[in-house]
Amino acid sequence: WMDAKVGDWVVTPRRGKPVEIQALWYNALCIMEDLAHKFGDDAGQKRYRNMAAVANWAFNRLFWNEKTGCLYDVVNGGSPDPSIRPNQIFAVSLPHSMLSPERAKSVVEKVQEHLLTPYGLRSLAPSDPQYRGRYTGGPTERDGAYHQGTVWPWLMGPFISAYVKVNGDSEAARRQAAAWLAPLKDHLADGGLGHISEILDGDSPQRPCGCIAQAWSVAEILRALVEDVYGLRPMPQQQVPAAQARAATAVRTAVSRQTGMRTGANP
Repeated sequence: WMDAKVGDWVVTPRRGKPVEIQALWYNALCIMEDLAHKFGDDAGQKRYRNMAAVANWAFNRLFWNEKTGCLYDVVNGGSPDPSIRPNQIFAVSLPHSMLSPERAKSVVEKVQEHLLTPYGLRSLAPSDPQYRGRYTGGPTERDGAYHQGTVWPWLMGPFISAYVKVNGDSEAARRQAAAWLAPLKDHLADGGLGHISEILDGDSPQRPCGCIAQAWSVAEILRALVEDVYGLRPMPQQQVPAAQARAATAVRTAVSRQTGMRTGANP
């Protein structure tokens, strides 16, 4: 997704094996194993399980940066890229993770330390020489900062999921998640009224930039709020406990009152 390009200049080339693609691949293999089991495909289940095991082993061997206590951003057969970027958070936030609990927590702590802002995650740590804290200037300057420090609100979603996950889905973790999401409520009146911006400056104060209304910014914040703060994660309707069903009704009622809209679907 870091695809900024100015003429022949690829701002963040990331040639090789990006960390988030490996996380998505492993997650997909585990899902395929689950589906094969569900549909009685024993051979397929074994095949996907073996593929996932190999991916897990290779990932931990190649992507873990012992010096920084987090993951390399890209591995390309030469020197891995040690840039501290938010892409590594997906190796924790996705349902199936290749990381041990200790490594997963270390990744979340490193992302929190270097990338977390009140409105999302920076696309690059401020300590990096390539960091650009202001999204300003002409097209070349703006594209040069687009993924080099600029804050992306949509990344708050996977960060919140990862944080709650490594902290045992505890009530304290959910309260902290809610506190981190609170500034985004105020942001609804900062850029496009009732919307969340595409990006913001990496440097404080984070000035809204880019599109004034960005769908994935809104979607990921809502998903994190419902799934990680309220604890209403997707599951077959017949498996939803009565307490969660009542909570879901309460959430729908609150949303209806605030928006003046009716909704009959589960969150």
